[in-house]
Amino acid sequence: MTTRRTLVALILLTALSGCKTPTKPPPSAPARPLIGLTSVYKTAENGASAAISCTFTYVAAIAENGGTPVILPTCLDDEIIRQYVQILDGLVLIGGDDIPPQVYGQEPHPTTKIMPQQRYDFESKLIAAWLATGKPTLGICLGMQFTNVVSGGTLIQDIPSQIGASVNHRGKGAHHRVNIDPESHLALILGAHTANVYSHHHQAADEVGKNLKIVARSPDGVAEAAERTDGPFGLFVQWHPEAMAETAHRDAIYGALVDACKSAAR
Repeated sequence: MTTRRTLVALILLTALSGCKTPTKPPPSAPARPLIGLTSVYKTAENGASAAISCTFTYVAAIAENGGTPVILPTCLDDEIIRQYVQILDGLVLIGGDDIPPQVYGQEPHPTTKIMPQQRYDFESKLIAAWLATGKPTLGICLGMQFTNVVSGGTLIQDIPSQIGASVNHRGKGAHHRVNIDPESHLALILGAHTANVYSHHHQAADEVGKNLKIVARSPDGVAEAAERTDGPFGLFVQWHPEAMAETAHRDAIYGALVDACKSAAR
C-alpha cells in the first residue's frame, strides 16, 4: 500500500534518526509493526503557529523494541482518523494535560489544566474507533485516563487534595511502589507482583469504564494500571516506563506491545 510505504519512509528518515539499534526482533522475525503515537497539541499564540510534539523517549521505547513509531498529528478529519486506525498495527496513547471534566459530568477542580479542544476532539474519536478494532493498545498516564473516560468512566481530578499526599505521584523524585494483581497480564509481563515506578500525574481513574479492569494500585489506593477485559492486548499504566532508568522494565512493557502487534498481524 502506497500510504503505508510513505509513512514508513517518513518515520525512518525522521523519528528513528536518534534511536539505538534495536536488540530485537531477531532476523527471522516478522516485519516491524507500525505503532502510532498520539501527540501533544499546542495552540497558536503570540504570533506562533499551532504545533504538535511527542517526547522522544516514547519513540525510542518503540523503536528499540522492534516497532516503527509513527507520530500522529491531531487532524480532525474523520477520513484521516479512519486511515490511522486502518493502517496502524498498534497505538500508544501518551501523556499530557487534563481531559475536560464536563465530559464525565464534573466541574473543573482548581488544579485542573484542561488540554486544548483540538486534542480532546481528535483523541476521543481516535480512541473510540481504535478500541472497536481490538488492536493492541498501550496507554501511558493521560492515555489510561483518556481511555477510561471514553469507556464511560470518571476521574479523580486532584490526588493530593482528594486522596492525600502519602504517596508522591508527581514532582521531583516521584518514584513509588505499585501492587500488581498476580492474575493480571501485567504481572506476567513484568514477572513480579510489585514494581517501583516513576510517575508524573495528579489525576487518576475513579469509576472504571466499560471493559476495563484495574490491575495495580499504589499504597494509597490510587488506580495505577488497567487492562481490557474484552479482547487482546490492552494495557494502561499511570506511570512512565519509557522515562525510567530501569530499561528492563521499559522493554518488558513496550516489548509486550510490539509482540502483541506481531501476533495480531499473523
